[in-house]
Order: sequence, then structure tokens, then C-alpha cells
Amino acid sequence: MKLSRRKARIIALEMLYQLDMADGGVDNIIDAKLGGKNFPQNTKDFILRLARGFSEHKDEIDRFIKKGAENWSIDRITAVDRNILRLAIFELLYCQDVPFKVIIDEAVELAKLYGAEDSGAFINGVLDKIGKGISSRKQEMREIA
Repeated sequence: MKLSRRKARIIALEMLYQLDMADGGVDNIIDAKLGGKNFPQNTKDFILRLARGFSEHKDEIDRFIKKGAENWSIDRITAVDRNILRLAIFELLYCQDVPFKVIIDEAVELAKLYGAEDSGAFINGVLDKIGKGISSRKQEMREIA
């Protein structure tokens, strides 16, 4: 069974949403969501990378959201939009193998699927604002490595 990265992002988004709403601990949520399911290993690895990665870098990621969503407190952003932003910002910062444009496009598509009517535009605006700085930071990291 081959699953797309979009499906993996959807599963990771569900996990981030659960963490945001109930804080059951990332490992408990991973077990509940993935336990007993037969995902291809590369899909499972990507889901785990997103969920655990966000959990490890939550404070840093939320600081980026605050920078990009001026005049919005992080708690005022809907839970769905907040977690789509978190997922995308984690990918922008830590997934060197995923192109910037793909991350933005996927986040906007998730917002259109799961968010409110204006979520896609909101997500796009926030990510566009902070994404360029993150993109240059990633380029610098590649040059150093």
C-alpha cells in the first residue's frame, strides 16, 4: 500500500491537532494513530519525523508563527490553521529534501481541505512572510555543510 506524502501530512496534522487539544504526549498519540496499521515504512518514517520533530521544536516553531501572523496571538489562530502552520514551518526548517514551494502548496491545500473559507489565503500569507527568511537560512545551512 503506497501512501502519498499528502496523506502522511494529513495524519501528522491530526496528531498535532490532538497534541494541541489534549496533550496526551506525542508517543501516546503516535501509538494510537499508527499502532496496528500497516503503513509503508517510508510513509511511517515521514509521519514520525513530522510529529516528533514538531514536538521537539514547538517553541521555536511557534515563535515563527508569532512573527508571521502579526496582530494575531497564537491562541487566536484557529487550531486547524495553527497546526497546519506548525507542520509547514517544521518542514521549512528541518526537511531539507522538500522544496520550499511544495511545502507552501501542501499547507495551502490542507488549509483548503480542513480550514475555514479564508484559511488558504491566511496560511499562504503567513508562510510567505516568514518563508523567505527560512529559505535563505536553509541555503546557508547547505553551504556550511
